[in-house]
Amino acid sequence: MTFLRLSTAALILAIASGAAAGDFVKSSASRPRAVVELFTSQGCGFCPPADALLADLARSDDVIALAYHVDYWDYLGWRDTMASPENTARQQEYSRAFGTRSVFTPQAVVNGREQMNGAKRGKVEAAMRRMAGGPDGMIVDVTVSYEGEAMVVETGAADRPVRNAQILVVYFEPATQVRIERGKNAGRAWTYLNAVSGFHSAGMWHGEKTRIELPKNAIARKGAGGCAVLVQEMDADNLPGAILGAAILPNSGS
Repeated sequence: MTFLRLSTAALILAIASGAAAGDFVKSSASRPRAVVELFTSQGCGFCPPADALLADLARSDDVIALAYHVDYWDYLGWRDTMASPENTARQQEYSRAFGTRSVFTPQAVVNGREQMNGAKRGKVEAAMRRMAGGPDGMIVDVTVSYEGEAMVVETGAADRPVRNAQILVVYFEPATQVRIERGKNAGRAWTYLNAVSGFHSAGMWHGEKTRIELPKNAIARKGAGGCAVLVQEMDADNLPGAILGAAILPNSGS
């Protein structure tokens, strides 16, 4: 199956130029090497190195990198301009899934399977290498495309039983420039890449070849520049687990 993938730099250029959906180039058939989710905050003094790593990953062609800005550091003097309670709730759900007592920033989660300090480049890259191409990597083909007024998500079938999984649509901004005026990072100007602006489940997934259609204008309604689609298993308590497949798509320009 074909995997649609553009680097963040290409996404920014295409969106800025108002390109139509048909102008985006599809890559050859492949699966991303990893999905890296970073939980971060503009008010966290330890987060800039993790934000830099996330930006490097977002610019690559084989990693889906998403930044979830959380709101629990806002009391330190700077209200994160991209934080949301929903992002914080997703991190709390991961915390319960991993059996940890509390959340922290910067936290990176690789493929929904392993967590680590998101500023530790070596640990993040080692986890990606260890999982890539094996049973803990991307094992399901996922494609996203525009067809008329629909955003079409297609998946291949799993090669093992899947009890409980969902198709998660994650909206993000490819690049947002922020100047932080107060708090731990006062005076810092930064361009944050792939900051999540919203997400929702598009339905359950039962391990079978699947095709679903969503309104293409949903991205515009979310105020986002693009979206990623994650096929993610859920545990017995309906907490997030292993990500089995993923794809990314820019805005249609509409």
